[in-house]
Amino acid sequence: MEEQFTLFPIDTEFEVPKENATSDGVTLVSFRELVPEITDTGYLTHAIVSYPAKFIPQVVRYAINTYTKEGDWIVDPFAGSGTVGVEAYLCKRNAVLLDLNLLLNHIMPLKVYSGKERLRKELMFKLLDGMQENEKHRFIPSWSNVEYWYAPEILELLSQYWGYIYSKEDDVYSGIIKSALLKVSKRFSYTEHRTPKLARSKRKLAAIEELLQENWKDQLIEIVYDHALKTLGNINDFMMHTQHHQNQVEFQGGVDSSYIAVPRECDALITSPPYLQAQEYIRSTKMDLYWLGHTDEKIKELSRLEIPYRKADRVIHTPTLDKVRDQLTRADLHKRLDSYFCHTINALENAMSQLKPNAAACIFVGNPRIDGITVELWRILTEYFTERGYRFEKVYEDRIKTRQLFGVRKNKNPDGMKSEFLLILKKMAA
Repeated sequence: MEEQFTLFPIDTEFEVPKENATSDGVTLVSFRELVPEITDTGYLTHAIVSYPAKFIPQVVRYAINTYTKEGDWIVDPFAGSGTVGVEAYLCKRNAVLLDLNLLLNHIMPLKVYSGKERLRKELMFKLLDGMQENEKHRFIPSWSNVEYWYAPEILELLSQYWGYIYSKEDDVYSGIIKSALLKVSKRFSYTEHRTPKLARSKRKLAAIEELLQENWKDQLIEIVYDHALKTLGNINDFMMHTQHHQNQVEFQGGVDSSYIAVPRECDALITSPPYLQAQEYIRSTKMDLYWLGHTDEKIKELSRLEIPYRKADRVIHTPTLDKVRDQLTRADLHKRLDSYFCHTINALENAMSQLKPNAAACIFVGNPRIDGITVELWRILTEYFTERGYRFEKVYEDRIKTRQLFGVRKNKNPDGMKSEFLLILKKMAA
């Protein structure tokens, strides 16, 4: 029996026990307990494509139900894997999604599929069967060192499969198969496929060499079929929940959220900015982007816009941020801090400029450490925006057992952040 997900009524409000408030006004919560009907963070279409540091849907659902109403427009300038768009569509809200990563343009047509007829397994199997029989079409990514990442026979098979799919109509079925091919294109490469960033290792080289002595082609195609079948089922389930919905999700990947014009007034902002010490999302997904047809030149252009690699065009000052800055002794960390807050706040301000009066800005952040110093992001954002036309409403602390975004890295916080925070600001009337 397929698992059924019961969604909260659209206008449900959640009461947070007052006794959970700490001495500094932070309210302790568990968003997974506040939204118990979402039992799996990858439910429906959320897990179609892997993505580092995903926004958990329980937080988004809480913000949507508490601070918006049906028909409202929500903006997310750091859309990432599109969690806000999926939840908005499920809750009959509209959304504008912006992100530097071009992956957004490929995954959202699957994640928020607006078709009304159930997808048919036999049509997808026909494509998959044709893909295996293809001997005519080939596709090699426009990647200068693609051969560094693959055994020759694996690269040849992948080029055959991708070439066939690119020769077919660009529709939901080919999109589903592309999502499955992304999975095997990373798993059967020399990179450590369980880590976000590309990292060729002796362990993985040995594993591929061992795999090549086995029935690796059968294993690869089995993963493709399994993933495609599961994705088709998830999209059909999504359509079942949204068959009468008429709302919209607009998305633009490959754009700089700091400066792009948000196309309309919005009723709320719900977003999770990149982490201070782990913002390399283009580099984490560039293997996917190459297979999806993007060029070396374009991916390098976008990579240069990621926070660790671009200069600050202004220096942000707040009491808490200045205190952190004063404690840092290394010039490179000063540069990283200034770049992070400049471009994060630029993007937030740009999106929030389109909020209607009294609209909520719901910003989900952690408190990372830089050179052993805790950076209270929610407090810095509060200090900055309350001086610029926003009213502090509340902040929720959701404690987590452990979260290590990039497990292979040596860092000052190897167990990950202990808590994440949902900051709520309200835009005051002019």
